[in-house]
Amino acid sequence: MKWRSFIRTIQAKLIIIYVLLILIAMQLIGVYFVSSMKNSLTDNFTKDLKARAEMLSILTADKFGSEAGTADEETAVESLRGMVNNLYINGAEIQVLDASGKIITTSVPSQNDYVGQRNTQTVVNRALQGISDNEEYIIADDNVRKKVVAKPVLSGDKVVGAIYIAADMKDLYATMGRINSVFISGLLLALALTVVLCVILAHTITQPIKEMTRHATAVAEGRFNRKMPVLGNDEIGQLSQAFNYMTGRLREALSQNEEEKEKLTSILTNMSDGVVATDENGVVILMNRRAALMLGNEGPLPEGAPLDKLLGLDYEQSGSLAKGNAQSAMLHLTHMGGEDSNIVRVTFTPIHRREGGIAGTIAVLQDVTEQENLEESRREFVANVSHELRTPLTTIKSYVEALDDGALEDPQLAVRFVGVIRNETERMIRLVTDLLHLSRLDSKEALLRIQQTDITEMLEDVADRFSFQIRQKRIDISTRVRKDVTTAWLDRDQIDQVLGNLVSNALKYTPEGGTIELEALKNEDGMLSISVRDSGIGIPKKDIERIFERFYRVDKARSRNMGGTGLGLSIAREIVKAHGGSISLQSELNEGSKVTFTLPLNEQRGSEA
Repeated sequence: MKWRSFIRTIQAKLIIIYVLLILIAMQLIGVYFVSSMKNSLTDNFTKDLKARAEMLSILTADKFGSEAGTADEETAVESLRGMVNNLYINGAEIQVLDASGKIITTSVPSQNDYVGQRNTQTVVNRALQGISDNEEYIIADDNVRKKVVAKPVLSGDKVVGAIYIAADMKDLYATMGRINSVFISGLLLALALTVVLCVILAHTITQPIKEMTRHATAVAEGRFNRKMPVLGNDEIGQLSQAFNYMTGRLREALSQNEEEKEKLTSILTNMSDGVVATDENGVVILMNRRAALMLGNEGPLPEGAPLDKLLGLDYEQSGSLAKGNAQSAMLHLTHMGGEDSNIVRVTFTPIHRREGGIAGTIAVLQDVTEQENLEESRREFVANVSHELRTPLTTIKSYVEALDDGALEDPQLAVRFVGVIRNETERMIRLVTDLLHLSRLDSKEALLRIQQTDITEMLEDVADRFSFQIRQKRIDISTRVRKDVTTAWLDRDQIDQVLGNLVSNALKYTPEGGTIELEALKNEDGMLSISVRDSGIGIPKKDIERIFERFYRVDKARSRNMGGTGLGLSIAREIVKAHGGSISLQSELNEGSKVTFTLPLNEQRGSEA
């Protein structure tokens, strides 16, 4: 009976729950750890075998090539045997096979009887067919699991033989057994310590609860002078304080209503939404601070102000409000001073009397300006994407219809039409690729691989990448790196893409014989500043502020003809922001442009980005 009573107590339940939680957690961790360790060891084992097989394949190809056509075949076989014996792999058999699958030599002396016979295993047949990636597991006659790897031996493009390695995995599984033993020992020790700690913790929690039960019984009997001792500031101590407070509040029941009123006033005052209450005639009787700020009425509320006039409701909305039928409305409210209007959603809730009728209305004001702006941006983005995709799709459709109508019979015309279709398809692929890249940047899925990067080498690589286009347009490109910024911590691939986009734009809009300058220096804030300056056609001032917006083009027709998607500068801005930097553009029409972006120089800030 005592045992059953103990099982029903909170103390026993706490002990059981904690022990089960620790046991389940340790089991889950153990399964994951052991599985990961096994996969890691197996992968490393297989990679090592493949690397050795690859090396032996190369060396054997050299031997085949050097000995081919000579009369001394025994010398070639002895050379291969010595090479195989020198490449020692513990518990493994190495075979060198000729192009027909016959065993030339083996690393296991006991298997010399098989020399001259064919190895007909599947991995060997695949290797002799020129397939490089061949591996499988086998169970040997002594019930030992082995890993088998086969690699083709290539002389030029011809398969002249194969390398076969069968490695014993018993050491790997022995290592896994030792790991399992260590884990089980740790699990048992952790469970033992958990039980001890749970007993102590449960007693610490349940003893004050028992004491509080006795005091609660005393209070229920009318002895309000009993107080719980407060032994600490933890949850139990806070519960004791709450119990003592409750006892005192029972003696102060007459003042409770006033305090509740003060709480309600405080809630209304500090709500993030505006609240306006009216009487049955629609006259405002209560307005919290947030509502006053939304309505631009920071002073005292005028007496008898009707709600429909205060909110600027039209005749139909005022009629619905008077009948209690109004539910919600979207209003554009302008602050005092003529600032931009805010979009406010107003929700009306009538206050009903018990005996019937409406005693007033509660209006809740929510500022949804930001949400509406985001929704408008989303709609504009969808429209832009639809427009950008519709143009090439329409072109492709028209050219396909032309081919279908007979243009396919004209070789020259068909080639030109197919070229147009290919170009439009590639432009759609670039657009979708840029959209996916932007999506990963927006969702923080494009993780940065920060590494120390040589700035001079990076700028020169970018300049070399566009050397063909530069020579075609006879453009002079130069790079300049200050001595104090030789290296920086950044994601080389991502910053290469930024520089590639900027240099590509400079090439597109710089006439023949122009110049492009790439410069890197440390600015006044101690950050790396990289700029791309060109002597191109420039950008009008009215377009500079929007140039980094998605799908924004200064000259839409010309940008499309040059293959642009309108997303290059947007991607560059997001990549720079992900590094913790900023990007800006300076330009004068017909005088060229300069795009500058900044990045952190030191390792700590780069890693955090």
